[in-house]
Amino acid sequence: MKSIIITVVLLIISNVFMTIAWYGHLKLQQAGHIKSWPLIGVILLSWGLALIEYCFMIPANRIGFRENGGPFSLFQLKIIQEVISLTVFTVIAMWMFQGEKLHWNHVAAFLCLMAAVGFTFIPTK
Repeated sequence: MKSIIITVVLLIISNVFMTIAWYGHLKLQQAGHIKSWPLIGVILLSWGLALIEYCFMIPANRIGFRENGGPFSLFQLKIIQEVISLTVFTVIAMWMFQGEKLHWNHVAAFLCLMAAVGFTFIPTK
């Protein structure tokens, strides 16, 4: 149980940094903070944040992976990560980009992904 919690918490932290690395520069540009930056500067800023993301993602995968003594198969880890990624993205997008709206089809897609997580835990044998 402890490795499940540690894995999920590390994946959440990792995805916060990744979402900010991927989309935070758009908010900084909107706010005028990096509007005149060259693309290479924005890329380097994002890479710096992505490096922090990897410092959480790699341990999450190592701790969570069944062959390392964790509770999850490789596919379970990936699908769980994707749902966490979309959850973190949704929270950050709704907070940072208040003009963006969450519509019924976004919710339906998210529910399909939640079902995908459930399917990964159905025994195959």
